[in-house]
Amino acid sequence: MSKFRIAVATNGRRGLQDTVSEVFGKANTFTIIEIKAREIQTLKVIKNPALPYEHGAGPIAVKELVDLGVDLVIAPHLGHGASSILEHHGVSVLSVEAGTAVRTAVESALESEAEQGQGDDPNKI
Repeated sequence: MSKFRIAVATNGRRGLQDTVSEVFGKANTFTIIEIKAREIQTLKVIKNPALPYEHGAGPIAVKELVDLGVDLVIAPHLGHGASSILEHHGVSVLSVEAGTAVRTAVESALESEAEQGQGDDPNKI
């Protein structure tokens, strides 16, 4: 598995101990995790730039994530506009329940990758 970036729509700034936000476009933060060989290389939490917007927050958040080179977005649900833009840029989406621990969501994403035959050692995160 080559290096890739995951963005998780999150509630706060607690990294892997945080939880997945109930919403994508109006999530408080995004936890950005860079993975290589099923191991976390870097982790950073960014404030959602779309928070001040009353409408159209999803596409604004997507632009930020695309600009950061994200390959996979983890969130409970995305609106049509956000989904279309992610698809246009070749960014995959994994739907998980709101409140899921970020660590659990990332592990699910890695398991999904491994099942597709792209994984390395299934014992690594």
